[in-house]
Amino acid sequence: MDSNVTEIPLIDISPLVKKIDEPDMANEKDLLGVVQRLDYACKGVGFFYVKGHGIPEMLMREVRDVLHKFFQLPYEEKMKIKMTRQSGYRGYQQLGENITREKRDMHEAINCLTPITPGKYGDLGKTLEGCNLWPENPSNFKVVLENYISLLKDLSRKIMRGIALALGGSVDAFEGAIAGDPYWAVRLISYPVASDVPEEKRTGTGMGSHTDYGLLTLVNQDDDMCALEVQNRSGVWIHANPIPGTFVCNIGDMLEVWSNGIYQPTIHRVINNSHQCRVSAVFFYETNFDAAIEPVEFCREKTGSDAKYQKVVYGERLVRKACCCFGDL
Repeated sequence: MDSNVTEIPLIDISPLVKKIDEPDMANEKDLLGVVQRLDYACKGVGFFYVKGHGIPEMLMREVRDVLHKFFQLPYEEKMKIKMTRQSGYRGYQQLGENITREKRDMHEAINCLTPITPGKYGDLGKTLEGCNLWPENPSNFKVVLENYISLLKDLSRKIMRGIALALGGSVDAFEGAIAGDPYWAVRLISYPVASDVPEEKRTGTGMGSHTDYGLLTLVNQDDDMCALEVQNRSGVWIHANPIPGTFVCNIGDMLEVWSNGIYQPTIHRVINNSHQCRVSAVFFYETNFDAAIEPVEFCREKTGSDAKYQKVVYGERLVRKACCCFGDL
């Protein structure tokens, strides 16, 4: 993020959503305008809001509603889907179990990950093999979330097609061996009111400062409270204030490697200073699980030909992150 950035851009991506899959999309001026705005946002900010994305606002609210209902359940009920190593790090994560930069975060969450059948990726995927654990209450939880995830996978694919064009690549540059079979993850998070948390579990942040490790993240957050903060290069924290009906998007580490640093992720954190519990549904759109990510040739040419980053196998990096974040399980 540039040092003087003080606000996060809002992009109407409706022309991209409608036309990015059409054969003659390269001639659509309104779509190319969206691509230019994506380039500015990814290059200068690392964060952006999107509207005109095609996901019904009613569904976005319904997702947050079922999260509020789940996290209000008794502890014993939530623990029926407890996250363990045996579940492939899927399920309910208790308050204080998540670790960011060696510090405990003041939140509870449900982790949903792309199901991995035994042996699909050999030893690479063994740690994360398994299926998602869905709560029985609320009764519509699974149906709502599975529909929502399906829609966000397609929306993310379309945004990544726009980002490919923004970098100067072909529209399908992220498909095939890079993200033709994208891994996805969803973290459904509840940030409690600090005064409701036992003193020994209180920390300064709901989520410590970090960057995301995939390609693209879409955040569906409560409309009526500010908690997500983004750091510019001067070290100033900027609030990603909720805009109803929008997603907050940010780019991740894999895009930085692939673009040879043309696009770089931005440090962010969550601090809930409100007097209400805050929920967010965070969708991570990643590369193929077994993809080997390295700077692509046309991005190397734009940055002086040399690769500035070593090759990274996405699944290896994800497993390391999981073991660090959920080390007590």
